[in-house]
Amino acid sequence: MQYEREPGFFFGAMYISYAFSVAIFVAVGVALSFIGDFPLHVYLITIVVVVILLLPFLFRYSRILFLHLFGGIDFDPKYSN
Repeated sequence: MQYEREPGFFFGAMYISYAFSVAIFVAVGVALSFIGDFPLHVYLITIVVVVILLLPFLFRYSRILFLHLFGGIDFDPKYSN
């Protein structure tokens, strides 16, 4: 038996990663606006740097979240050891 992901798995995970990125854009933008009144290039550079630093987490957790929401993966306590 061969186990493979569905062809649409990576597309679905990509949409969740996009949603995470948008949430980070908004959160960093709002945080910067509360800190002070910065020019536009400061906002853009800060948001891009934060997203690049968080990219490994976004990549991993978007796939995990997509599997748990739409892949039918459930936790079974007897396999926790």
